[in-house]
Amino acid sequence: MTRVNLLVGGPVSEWAPELAHPETIDGQWVTADRGTWRLLQKNIIPVVAVGDFDSLSTSEREIVQSMVKDIRSVQAEKDDTDTQLALTIALTELQADQVVIYGATGGRVDHFLANLFIPLEERFKPFLARLEMRDRQNTIRFYGPGDYQLQKEDDKTYLAFVPLVPTTGLNLIDERYRLVNYQTQVPISWASNEFIGSTGRFSFKTGIVAVIQSKD
Repeated sequence: MTRVNLLVGGPVSEWAPELAHPETIDGQWVTADRGTWRLLQKNIIPVVAVGDFDSLSTSEREIVQSMVKDIRSVQAEKDDTDTQLALTIALTELQADQVVIYGATGGRVDHFLANLFIPLEERFKPFLARLEMRDRQNTIRFYGPGDYQLQKEDDKTYLAFVPLVPTTGLNLIDERYRLVNYQTQVPISWASNEFIGSTGRFSFKTGIVAVIQSKD
């Protein structure tokens, strides 16, 4: 499996614990804008850096240019976000089977929502099962229609099911709080559910569902 990690510009305070030692994380790195500088500070050089780099000082940009071989500079005014550009590189050029996105949460809410809604775009829908977002409290994964068995993460307590689009036939089969054949026309967060044991099953017929494992 080819894993590619993205580091984008969300606040360091919200980083997943493993980013304290990114050298222990499998896979190549693609960075977006200020994520490039932050990864270099951890002595990891991304294979590709993309963005307008408007958040970097002149001296920081010079260091980035001297250390990163493949820099994709774009205009500040553009149709895609830096995260969308980085994800496109990971999926189309690096042929990633798994993309773990760090720095996608926290900070500006509009940035977070843009990231959360990425799997709803037609160009990314075929890859939604490959995407994962991680921060210090949450892991977010995305699912298309089907039957699934989830594995509980050891450090997480809570489980949420979030239909992002009109969704039908949602069943939470053996979680603490269950649903039977639920349908909704609007996004909703079934929050603060929990595993019973180490696994949990769910299924749905149509839609896209984000599943979040989280802790306080």
